[in-house]
Amino acid sequence: MSNRDGPSQAGAGVPFDMADMATVLVDGPGLVLGWSRKAEQILGYPAAEVLNRPIAAFITLPDGVTTTGPADGMGGAGDRDDDPVPGTWSGRVTARQRDTRRMELEVRICPLAHAGDRDLCLLFLIDPQSTPWWGVSQSVLERFLTHLPYGVAVLDTDLRYVWLNETLERTAGVPSEERLGRRVSDVLPGMAPEAMEAHLRHALETGESVRSFEHRGHVPAHPDRERVFSTSFFRLDDSAGHVLGVGYMGADITDSKRAQERLTLLTESGARIGNSLDIAKTAAELVETAVPRFADFACVDLLEPVLHGREPEEGTTPDVASLRRVAHRSLRAGCPEAAVGVGEPSRYVSRSPMVRCLIEGKAVLQSFGDDEAARWLADDVIRADRAREFDPRSLIVVPVRSQRRPLGVALFVRWWPNERFEEADLLLAEEFVSRAAVSLDNARRYTREHNAALTLQRSLLPHALNDTPALEVASRYLPADNRDGVGGDWYDVIPLSGTRVALVVGDVVGHGINAAATMGRLRAAVRTLAMTDPAPNELLARLDDLVLHLIDEGPADEDRAATTAVLGATCLYAVYDPITGRCAMARAGHPAPAVGTPDGGVDFVDLAGGPPLGLGSFPFESTEVELAEDSLLALFTDGLVESPTEDVDVGLLRLRRALACRNRSLDEICARVMASVPARPQTDDVALLLARVHRLPADSVVSWDVPTDPAAVSGARDLATGALERWGLADLAFTTELVISELVTNAIRYAAGPVRLRLIKDSVLTCEVSDAGSTSPHLRHARTTDEGGRGLFIVAQLTHRWGTRYTADGKVIWAEQVCPPQV
Repeated sequence: MSNRDGPSQAGAGVPFDMADMATVLVDGPGLVLGWSRKAEQILGYPAAEVLNRPIAAFITLPDGVTTTGPADGMGGAGDRDDDPVPGTWSGRVTARQRDTRRMELEVRICPLAHAGDRDLCLLFLIDPQSTPWWGVSQSVLERFLTHLPYGVAVLDTDLRYVWLNETLERTAGVPSEERLGRRVSDVLPGMAPEAMEAHLRHALETGESVRSFEHRGHVPAHPDRERVFSTSFFRLDDSAGHVLGVGYMGADITDSKRAQERLTLLTESGARIGNSLDIAKTAAELVETAVPRFADFACVDLLEPVLHGREPEEGTTPDVASLRRVAHRSLRAGCPEAAVGVGEPSRYVSRSPMVRCLIEGKAVLQSFGDDEAARWLADDVIRADRAREFDPRSLIVVPVRSQRRPLGVALFVRWWPNERFEEADLLLAEEFVSRAAVSLDNARRYTREHNAALTLQRSLLPHALNDTPALEVASRYLPADNRDGVGGDWYDVIPLSGTRVALVVGDVVGHGINAAATMGRLRAAVRTLAMTDPAPNELLARLDDLVLHLIDEGPADEDRAATTAVLGATCLYAVYDPITGRCAMARAGHPAPAVGTPDGGVDFVDLAGGPPLGLGSFPFESTEVELAEDSLLALFTDGLVESPTEDVDVGLLRLRRALACRNRSLDEICARVMASVPARPQTDDVALLLARVHRLPADSVVSWDVPTDPAAVSGARDLATGALERWGLADLAFTTELVISELVTNAIRYAAGPVRLRLIKDSVLTCEVSDAGSTSPHLRHARTTDEGGRGLFIVAQLTHRWGTRYTADGKVIWAEQVCPPQV
């Protein structure tokens, strides 16, 4: 209570029955009539020295206070309506001991009724230095502690309550009469009583205070909402060092703690969500952030076009039927409360908050059990069953939007017995869903670009590699595991004339659209150049000139990605001849191929490296090796053997071991090689092309020298017809005779000898005429009055394809016909 006009005073609603008190009997004028032994102990005066002397000689009362009680307006304890004796006053006074020392005493003046015609009163004296402070007077505790904004309690050495203030009583909702004499575990079983009593016991036994112990749970004042308290524990000692008990002071920090937790969750959501440009992973990061710290169940449903990188059209109503579950997470293993699985359509009834949220673009907070929830659950049988089984308390639905266009919805649910969502939770959900929406939209955009690049790359790579009598082929392509998506690695198998086959592998610097487009240009260029049948080193030289040209006419300086991709390109070009069993190859800054022998040995071809494409002025060198029947030729890009964490020799050794296997199919070998790549994030694409070589049977090739005499043409036709009959290709005799007549005649008439005719039987019938000339014949349209000039036109019409290739000794004119199926 307050002191309005005088000295410090305290209410006296409770007698001093807990203290070891001294008593003094005083009459109205203030003379001492009685002096107890305890008074003698406290002040040192024996009764003989005190009796019949004024009490003022020993105790100085405050102004306005007499032995008959306080003056009017003093606000003494006797003013209380419930005081048993009017005029009672209590407070702190100054007393003089016998040795002249002064001391502070707690005094209570109680007028005695029915004392006859004399005014008598009793003074109760207490030495606060030698008395437990809670025993002096509960009015003192009330004055200092009752109205504190913190809850305060005092417990004895048995950890039983002896006092608590109004704040603690109000905060917990447990009345003082239910606490006094009982332990924490008896009155607060839902507030981690074991931990609290452990800290109380520690403070009691060691004297060490425990500060700011945070504990949470449910109290009777708030049974449906978890509360968080910060409590400090301390021991109570008297001046002599005697342990009197233990106390604690606590505050309800639920609101500030939740605000801190929401802020922390919001901050962490920015770090946890959006770490990849993958829609499914981003959605999974969102639900993993929410569960269990924010919700008991969370899911993300996105519109179907978003999953394919497309953007919903502006101004159109979202098609709720196209929602699909992308991610969900639950406190329960296996997410049993989910109505649909990941990847399945999420169908919601029209009155559900999910549909309303998606269409209106506003977040919804809804409690289960109200009429609105009951109406839409009545139409949704599956979710109604889940609600009966798992007993949800409330849900939050937040639209996932980007630039005012809907992408989908995010749903958060809390189950019983956890508390319901609040408005502050709705704001938090909106905030980190809006952050996730930015990442999801970025992932959507990336998906669109990635799909475009992947489609472009796949369209530029061979759709299928067909085996030929000369080669069995198999390939693998592993995209880099990084944000830029597909890269510029490529491979190709190109049929050449004379049953020869070109194998090519290339690598373009970088990833994405620029790399894929550059790869497509180089692959098309190699195919075009290969049709002219140059030697491998010559083809690379021409390709290098093309790259230089592309760089010269490249884009502006601010877009260097395409120029860089072209400039750093590498390539390996090899031509295998199944007739001779020899393979000529050259490389431009690319890893040398590996050759596996039929007995299981593996070696890398000693092939001059050559510079990457686009440098110019550097020659390329060809190397020719002979391959035994069933040898294995492996062409690959550097991503297969190179890594930032290991030396390239380690990768080459790993590849050598993977290729060293016999009697296995090419697909099995490809799988073995790819499995040997360490499981780590890929920094570069990997392309692998395997070929098992075969030689043509000796009886599939015939050749003749033809005299440079026009009369020899007839004999050449006869020789060819005989070979066709032996091969069972008599149906091609007429066409073949026309082709031989034209090609041999042109060689005899316009070129220099020697002239040689060769027939090759494979999946096609190849007719070749070689001479020492360097002039290539040209197809032209003869006029009606011309006597000649129609021969090559006839050849082009009758054959599958034809062409010219140059050799060290001259040139070869060839023409192919498709062989009919053999019965």
